[in-house]
Amino acid sequence: MSVFLGTHQNRLDAKGRVSIPSTFRAALRARAKSGEPLAILRPSHLHPCLEAWPADAFAALTRPLDEMDIFSEDHDDLATALYADAYPFEADKEGRILLPESLRTYAGLTDQVTFMGLGRTFQIWDPQAAADRRTAARERARRLTAGRGTPATGTPS
Repeated sequence: MSVFLGTHQNRLDAKGRVSIPSTFRAALRARAKSGEPLAILRPSHLHPCLEAWPADAFAALTRPLDEMDIFSEDHDDLATALYADAYPFEADKEGRILLPESLRTYAGLTDQVTFMGLGRTFQIWDPQAAADRRTAARERARRLTAGRGTPATGTPS
């Protein structure tokens, strides 16, 4: 399966390295093409966390830039937001990646991190912030689906 599922916690070492959960590594490898990085790591637009995008998903995310006037402020803003703080990564033989200091600071990461699968991407969070996010997301999802049935089945919740 090449989607990212579940929530996993791992320790961040003193050098800023963390081991990617094995199921996430397998999903990344299943999607990786020769000559491409395993994934792209970037700060989230919406939350105080990091996002990991497989290279093909990141390419799809950035595709709208190709349709914009390259000299427009909109293009410049979107390109800056998507690329300036993005880092390609590969896992070492132990399955670890290095989280750049600027990204660790952005997400408030210290000694423990939580990986949250989001289907086509995954996020890396401070554990307490991740727990708070999951609680908030569940509550919003309940309100969103109340009275309409669940999005996946159309049956009442």
